[in-house]
Amino acid sequence: MGDIEEAGSSSFDQARFREVLGHFATGVTVVTTYDERGPTGFTCQSFMSLSLDPPLVAISPSKTSDTWPRIAASGAACVNILSSDHEDIARTFAGKGESKFEGVGFRRGYNGSPILDGSIAWIEGTVDEAYDAGDHFLVVLRVSEVGTSKGSPILFYRGGFGAFTS
Repeated sequence: MGDIEEAGSSSFDQARFREVLGHFATGVTVVTTYDERGPTGFTCQSFMSLSLDPPLVAISPSKTSDTWPRIAASGAACVNILSSDHEDIARTFAGKGESKFEGVGFRRGYNGSPILDGSIAWIEGTVDEAYDAGDHFLVVLRVSEVGTSKGSPILFYRGGFGAFTS
């Protein structure tokens, strides 16, 4: 049956695990909030719909994120689904620092969180629950507002960005 190793003979390889997970194409989002220090956000590929009733989505920020504590404290967030024109924004928000919003247009949504110009969809919500999940948190957001715009999504696959056209 192929190259399956016998039980007990496998040693787990984290680099290989990361490589295998990279074969799963994902959409790319930037999760934002606005607090007393101004706007902040982080790139997040670990995003999923969770429930229609009640409306819930989930994100998974890294425990090393300097943005997640600000989102947790504010209690409000917006998940911006990026367009194929947003590779530069995806890369900028994946980094650390306070200047991520320099030159990035946005408007504040109903909950005050930034909705990035050019996002093809956005989901506003409040932090409902946060769970310990290894080197990340699993965060459930209760959805309060949603919206869409025109455009095609950007995708992340095997360490690189690409576009999906319909």
